[in-house]
Parts: sequence; structure tokens; C-alpha cells
Amino acid sequence: MRGLDDLVSQGKVLYVGVSDAPAWQVARANTIAELRGWSRFVGLQIRYSLLQREVEHELLPMARALDLTVTPWDALGSGVLTGKYQDSGADGVSDGSRAKMRGKISQRSLDIAAEVVAVAKENGNTPAQVALAWVLGGDGVIVPLVGARTRAQLDDNLGCLDVDLSAEQR
Repeated sequence: MRGLDDLVSQGKVLYVGVSDAPAWQVARANTIAELRGWSRFVGLQIRYSLLQREVEHELLPMARALDLTVTPWDALGSGVLTGKYQDSGADGVSDGSRAKMRGKISQRSLDIAAEVVAVAKENGNTPAQVALAWVLGGDGVIVPLVGARTRAQLDDNLGCLDVDLSAEQR
């Protein structure tokens, strides 16, 4: 934390964050920084999606308590939550490639993706928009990282900002 504070003091970085660290380490580091008057972590980057919710037990409550912005990565579950493994041929991927990937995805993940697809159809949105809106709807400041490869995917992902999920859908 001393070295990170030097970088902030020198103007080389504006703020510091941490990625994929246990809650106790982040809390300890921020406590030490506060006691010493150093720059503290202001952001927390974690894996978080409808498929990966383990962070809800410690990391998200800690982020809220320490006023950390959360930047989830893999919010679309490596594409599983887009629904592309639910149907065939929708995105130009061959049925053979899709079947091979589908075999590597747990049934639990496929079931969750099917629910996302159902909510998307119900709301008139895309599955990606619903999955990202769900992540955005958590407590605190959450800014998901998107891994769009094309402009169309980016535009679709940004559509999550206009999605309102009901409590039942959440």
C-alpha cells in the first residue's frame, strides 16, 4: 500500500484498485492505508454473474462497507448467459462446435441461461441485456466490464441500461 500511495502522490495514477483478492486482504490493506494516511483501494474487480455468485457472501458486502466500486468481469458467463448455447445456428457457430462447447457447460449453467432467455423474451430484451442488468442491479456502485468483440455486441450490451427487472425476475 505504501508503494501504491507513492504512485498516487507522484501523479502517476489517480486511484488504485484490486482484483480477485480475498475480502480479508482488501479490508486489511484499506485499514492500514487509512491508519497511515495513504491512498486506499477505491475499486474491486471480481468475477461476478448469475453463474458465479460466491462473491455475494463476503466481497460484495465488504465493497459496500468500504465504499468500493465493483467492476465485475465475466458478467455474461463466457457467453453462456447470452443464450447462444441454448439454440443452434443463431450466431454462425456450427452445430458441431456448439455441441462440443455445450458438453463442457454444466447443466446448472444451462438452466440459468434458459431462465435468462425466458426473461429476455418476456421483456423484449436480449439475454445479454438481461444478464448485465441483473449484475448492475446489485447494491453499491457496480460497473461491469464487457467483452464485446463487435460494435453490434457493444451496442447490445449497452442496452442493459434501459432494462428494468421486476423483483420476481431478479
